[in-house]
Amino acid sequence: MNIIQCKMCRKPFDRISGKICPDCLQKIDRDFVTVRDYIYDNKHADVDKVAKETEVDKAIILYLLKEGRLTLSGGGADEYLLLCEVCKKPIGSGRMCPECMDKLSNTMQKSIGIEKKPEQQEKSRKPQTSKTSKGMHTRSGDK
Repeated sequence: MNIIQCKMCRKPFDRISGKICPDCLQKIDRDFVTVRDYIYDNKHADVDKVAKETEVDKAIILYLLKEGRLTLSGGGADEYLLLCEVCKKPIGSGRMCPECMDKLSNTMQKSIGIEKKPEQQEKSRKPQTSKTSKGMHTRSGDK
Protein backbone atom coordinates (compact mmCIF):
# COMPACT_ATOMS: atom_id res chain seq x y z
CA MET A 1 0.00 0.00 0.00
CA ASN A 2 1.39 3.38 -1.01
CA ILE A 3 -0.61 6.16 0.71
CA ILE A 4 0.10 9.69 -0.50
CA GLN A 5 -1.62 13.07 -0.30
CA CYS A 6 -3.61 14.16 -3.38
CA LYS A 7 -1.99 17.09 -5.16
CA MET A 8 -5.40 18.73 -5.69
CA CYS A 9 -7.55 18.10 -2.61
CA ARG A 10 -4.85 17.12 -0.09
CA LYS A 11 -6.76 14.00 1.00
CA PRO A 12 -4.76 10.81 1.50
CA PHE A 13 -5.31 8.03 -1.03
CA ASP A 14 -3.78 4.72 -2.07
CA ARG A 15 -1.57 5.62 -5.00
CA ILE A 16 -1.79 3.37 -8.02
CA SER A 17 -0.32 5.88 -10.43
CA GLY A 18 -0.03 9.66 -10.49
CA LYS A 19 -0.32 12.18 -7.71
CA ILE A 20 -4.04 12.94 -8.03
CA CYS A 21 -6.75 10.86 -6.36
CA PRO A 22 -9.45 9.13 -8.42
CA ASP A 23 -12.15 11.55 -7.19
CA CYS A 24 -10.17 14.59 -8.36
CA LEU A 25 -9.36 12.88 -11.67
CA GLN A 26 -13.08 12.38 -12.27
CA LYS A 27 -13.73 16.05 -11.45
CA ILE A 28 -10.92 17.10 -13.83
CA ASP A 29 -12.46 14.94 -16.58
CA ARG A 30 -15.89 16.54 -16.01
CA ASP A 31 -14.29 20.01 -16.00
CA PHE A 32 -12.44 19.17 -19.22
CA VAL A 33 -15.72 18.38 -20.97
CA THR A 34 -17.21 21.66 -19.70
CA VAL A 35 -14.18 23.68 -20.85
CA ARG A 36 -13.94 21.81 -24.16
CA ASP A 37 -17.58 22.52 -24.96
CA TYR A 38 -17.20 26.19 -24.01
CA ILE A 39 -14.07 26.58 -26.16
CA TYR A 40 -15.79 24.86 -29.07
CA ASP A 41 -18.38 27.65 -29.07
CA ASN A 42 -15.98 30.46 -28.03
CA LYS A 43 -12.74 29.76 -29.89
CA HIS A 44 -11.03 33.06 -29.03
CA ALA A 45 -11.62 33.03 -25.27
CA ASP A 46 -8.59 33.41 -23.03
CA VAL A 47 -7.88 31.40 -19.87
CA ASP A 48 -9.39 33.98 -17.49
CA LYS A 49 -12.61 34.25 -19.49
CA VAL A 50 -12.93 30.47 -19.79
CA ALA A 51 -12.40 30.07 -16.04
CA LYS A 52 -14.97 32.78 -15.24
CA GLU A 53 -17.63 31.63 -17.71
CA THR A 54 -17.34 27.89 -16.98
CA GLU A 55 -16.69 28.28 -13.24
CA VAL A 56 -13.75 25.89 -13.63
CA ASP A 57 -10.76 26.75 -11.47
CA LYS A 58 -7.90 28.36 -13.40
CA ALA A 59 -5.49 25.83 -11.85
CA ILE A 60 -7.43 22.98 -13.47
CA ILE A 61 -7.36 24.73 -16.84
CA LEU A 62 -3.58 25.18 -16.49
CA TYR A 63 -3.28 21.50 -15.53
CA LEU A 64 -5.20 20.55 -18.71
CA LEU A 65 -2.87 22.78 -20.74
CA LYS A 66 0.24 21.15 -19.24
CA GLU A 67 -1.19 17.71 -19.87
CA GLY A 68 -1.71 18.66 -23.51
CA ARG A 69 -5.50 18.24 -23.46
CA LEU A 70 -5.98 21.95 -24.25
CA THR A 71 -3.86 24.28 -26.37
CA LEU A 72 -3.26 28.03 -26.30
CA SER A 73 -2.93 29.73 -29.64
CA GLY A 74 -2.03 33.16 -30.90
CA GLY A 75 -0.36 35.85 -28.84
CA GLY A 76 -1.41 37.90 -25.89
CA ALA A 77 -0.90 37.49 -22.17
CA ASP A 78 -2.02 33.83 -22.19
CA GLU A 79 1.00 32.97 -24.31
CA TYR A 80 3.20 33.43 -21.24
CA LEU A 81 1.17 31.18 -18.93
CA LEU A 82 3.15 28.13 -20.01
CA LEU A 83 6.89 28.07 -20.52
CA CYS A 84 9.06 25.25 -21.85
CA GLU A 85 10.58 23.51 -18.84
CA VAL A 86 13.93 23.33 -20.65
CA CYS A 87 14.49 26.62 -22.49
CA LYS A 88 11.72 28.77 -20.90
CA LYS A 89 10.25 29.77 -24.29
CA PRO A 90 6.46 30.40 -24.26
CA ILE A 91 4.44 27.36 -25.37
CA GLY A 92 0.77 26.73 -26.03
CA SER A 93 0.50 23.27 -24.49
CA GLY A 94 2.47 20.57 -22.73
CA ARG A 95 5.76 20.87 -20.89
CA MET A 96 8.32 21.38 -23.66
CA CYS A 97 8.52 23.35 -26.89
CA PRO A 98 8.72 21.36 -30.14
CA GLU A 99 12.45 22.13 -30.51
CA CYS A 100 13.33 20.81 -27.03
CA MET A 101 11.03 17.83 -27.56
CA ASP A 102 12.87 17.02 -30.80
CA LYS A 103 16.27 17.36 -29.08
CA LEU A 104 15.15 15.03 -26.30
CA SER A 105 13.72 12.56 -28.80
CA ASN A 106 16.91 12.60 -30.90
CA THR A 107 19.09 12.14 -27.82
CA MET A 108 17.00 9.20 -26.63
CA GLN A 109 16.96 7.60 -30.08
CA LYS A 110 20.73 7.99 -30.46
CA SER A 111 21.30 6.48 -27.01
CA ILE A 112 19.49 3.31 -28.06
CA GLY A 113 20.96 3.31 -31.58
CA ILE A 114 17.99 4.50 -33.65
CA GLU A 115 18.58 7.20 -36.25
CA LYS A 116 15.70 9.38 -37.48
CA LYS A 117 14.96 9.16 -41.18
CA PRO A 118 14.86 12.52 -43.02
CA GLU A 119 11.07 12.31 -43.59
CA GLN A 120 10.54 11.74 -39.84
CA GLN A 121 12.51 14.89 -39.02
CA GLU A 122 10.13 16.95 -41.16
CA LYS A 123 7.13 15.48 -39.35
CA SER A 124 8.42 16.57 -35.96
CA ARG A 125 5.91 17.10 -33.20
CA LYS A 126 4.55 20.63 -33.58
CA PRO A 127 1.29 21.97 -32.20
CA GLN A 128 -1.51 22.37 -34.71
CA THR A 129 -2.48 25.91 -33.84
CA SER A 130 -3.02 28.95 -35.96
CA LYS A 131 -0.80 31.91 -35.19
CA THR A 132 -3.50 34.25 -36.48
CA SER A 133 -6.17 33.27 -33.97
CA LYS A 134 -5.97 33.98 -30.27
CA GLY A 135 -7.53 31.99 -27.48
CA MET A 136 -7.67 28.40 -26.35
CA HIS A 137 -8.38 25.30 -28.39
CA THR A 138 -8.78 21.62 -27.76
CA ARG A 139 -6.29 19.27 -29.32
CA SER A 140 -7.28 18.14 -32.80
CA GLY A 141 -9.72 15.26 -32.61
CA ASP A 142 -10.97 15.90 -29.06
CA LYS A 143 -14.52 16.62 -30.20
